[in-house]
Formats: sequence, C-alpha cells, structure tokens
Amino acid sequence: MLTRRRFIAISAALVPTMALGKAPDLHTETGIALGARVTLRIQHPDAPRLAALAMDEIWRLEGIFSLYKPDSSLSRLNRDGTLRAPPFELLECLSIAGSVHHASGGRFDPTVQPLWSAQAMALERGTPLTGAERATILARIGWHRVNLDPGAITLQPGTALTLNGIAQGYIADRVAALLARNGLTRALIDTGEMAALPGGSWPVRLPSGDTLALQDLALATSSPLGMTFGGDGVTSHILNPSTGRPALPHWEAVTVSARSAALADAVSTAACLLGTEAEVRALCDRVPGTTLVSAIAL
Repeated sequence: MLTRRRFIAISAALVPTMALGKAPDLHTETGIALGARVTLRIQHPDAPRLAALAMDEIWRLEGIFSLYKPDSSLSRLNRDGTLRAPPFELLECLSIAGSVHHASGGRFDPTVQPLWSAQAMALERGTPLTGAERATILARIGWHRVNLDPGAITLQPGTALTLNGIAQGYIADRVAALLARNGLTRALIDTGEMAALPGGSWPVRLPSGDTLALQDLALATSSPLGMTFGGDGVTSHILNPSTGRPALPHWEAVTVSARSAALADAVSTAACLLGTEAEVRALCDRVPGTTLVSAIAL
C-alpha cells in the first residue's frame, strides 16, 4: 500500500520575495495530514498563534476527509453507504469534484476507490487483477452512483469514494480563508497543494526548474509516476475510471494554477489521463479560473 497519496514536485522558498532577508516575524509550522507533510509559512507578529489556529483547522478537516481514520466522515460514508447530516465541507468538496468530473468527461472520478483498493490487494497477493475482477469493480464505479443532499450523502451499494485528488487542495483553501478572516495577508499554505494569500509574493520552484512568484493564487502538481503501486516505478497511483487501469505515463508532471487549490488539484489529477498538452489546455478552458502552468512530457 502507498503511504503517501502523491508526489508533489514543487517547493517554496522560505521567505516572501517582497521581504527577502527582512522577515523577522516569519514563522514556519510543519505537520502531517492526509498522509502528506503540511507546511505553513506565515509573516505576522502574531504568527505562532495563527499557525496553531490553522493547524487545528487542518486536523479538524482531516477528521472529515481521511480514508485512514475509521471515524472520519468519509470512512463512515464508505462503510455505511449513507452519511446523514454530512458536514458542509464534505458536501462542498464533493460538489467541486462533481463539476470537475463533468468538465473532464468523467476522468476525474472519486468513485475509483474500490478499484484502488482492489489494485492494492492484488499487489499484496502477488498477481494482477483479472479481466473479470476488473469488470466487476468497474460496474461499481461512476459519479451517477453518488447522491448529494444536505440531509444525507448516499452511495449505491458497492460504491466508495476517495478524495485524495482534491481534499488536500480543498484543505489549503479552507486554511487560507481562515487566516484571511483573522486579518492575515502574508502566508503560504502547503498541504501538498499550495495557496498564497494576496499580501506577499512567494517564489515557488516548478518541476521544470522555472520559478513562479505565487501571490493570491493556488498551485497544484500531479505526477502519474510520482507514486506507484509497490514502488515499481511503472504502475501509476492515478487510475482511469473508464478502463480501470493505471494512467498511461504520458507526463512527468502537470502543474495547474487557480484561485482555488481544490480546483487546481482536481484538474491536475484529471490532466494526467490526457495525452496531449492541447487536451490539457482545453480541460482548463472548461474549468473557469484554471490555467495550465506547465506539462512536462516523458
């Protein structure tokens, strides 16, 4: 089993460009959430308190979205098939996921979780999934099998969800909003996807080696072979919901920017199932506010 959802090939400098070498109130906080390292860089006289507030929010949201915590909202939904009075955050994240699902022609589909679990079990037993096994699982996959309602989220029998292609971006958005409500203007939130507040410009190194000044913007990178089943370097952790097979390795990395880290996260994931840069740009055109920053072909 993979212990981390994905490989993110971007890194940020430790200080905002506008205050390079002159940031005595810069505070860096780190932690782990959803199996990935979280880093907060906050420039404010009250930064330690604000960072603690943000980390509490991250852990609260992990209690909604985690696949590994048995009492999380997502785990209970997958186990029981119904989640009554679901948290607003889960409904909102799933609504965003649905919009990207439709814009991507079904390539982004959180219902691939049964396939992901079966792929992992096949790895443990040492034999690949058979055609019959794959066909059985594919019959349980499809966004039409999910019903969203403020009163309850319901899954058809056999269906389960993973939000690993969007939840980290969504959490970055929520933390950015929380910090902004508390008067913060200079911060970089890195939950595996990045979100920068409008008051400072942060130099971010892209997979291409170029540097982007990130300000009032979010950034997400997906890499089909960044994480692979069994660490074999071949079997991508990003699965194609139409074929039931791992993504073909067209790309070393795809980076997308947007005002919303959740949108950038989901679109970059779906882009890994596309074969040309023109197709990736067309997908971004169908998701308002998203922009292809770079697509590095293998």
